[in-house]
Amino acid sequence: MTNASDITTTTGFVSLVGAGPGDPDLLTVKALRLIQQADVVVYDRLVSKEIMGLVNLTAELIYVGKQLDYHCVPQHMINQILCDQAKQGKQVVRLKGGDPFMFGRGGEELELLASEQIPYQVVPGITAATGCSAYSGIPLTHRDHAQSVQFITGHLQPNGQEHNWPALAQKNQTLVFYMGLKQCGYITEKLLQQGLLPTTSCAIVERGTTPNQRVLICQLNELPSLADQAESPALLIIGSVTSLHHQLKWFNC
Repeated sequence: MTNASDITTTTGFVSLVGAGPGDPDLLTVKALRLIQQADVVVYDRLVSKEIMGLVNLTAELIYVGKQLDYHCVPQHMINQILCDQAKQGKQVVRLKGGDPFMFGRGGEELELLASEQIPYQVVPGITAATGCSAYSGIPLTHRDHAQSVQFITGHLQPNGQEHNWPALAQKNQTLVFYMGLKQCGYITEKLLQQGLLPTTSCAIVERGTTPNQRVLICQLNELPSLADQAESPALLIIGSVTSLHHQLKWFNC
């Protein structure tokens, strides 16, 4: 698509921007420039207050945050808001926590823009998996622990397609579950059924990369009870790499 800087002031434009996992220092240079130039910022619950404090003071702010089982603005209406604002000739930033194409429904939001021939661009952000693991001292891959990593949604759709649990229960890999707290018992049950050892090391990272970050380490068979004590937003990391946390942690120490 065309760059926003190439669009005339009479033509609307949408920038789908990843805000990263929370620490404003992890914003990309391009993301910072766009939020400081935006006419309208449509933002999510997971965009931190510190990042919102960097937004153009004259920009219109439209909150469309979501929580599990509660969407204050349904997804189809968010899509329409982007379309309508751009048709008014505005420079619109759709600001999303993490990366917009990693369980962020960014593709769904672009489909309507593409069908309406509204110009747009995508600005990637640091996704929660890489941000939270780095700030927790948990390398997602390590020659002695994991030769692969999988990013998985823990938000299972009713009557939706099941995960490939036998593949997820293989050794020498790291599993990262987004939005997995509520389904933690089910996730644990399925992995144990497929042969993953109960003693497999796990981590829950709450509010990753922020001053309130908390990292909880346990074994797989303890994960559901520990999840009951955790608060969203949180990330589940399953695999022996999590055992390196105590040795490699550096943030908030």
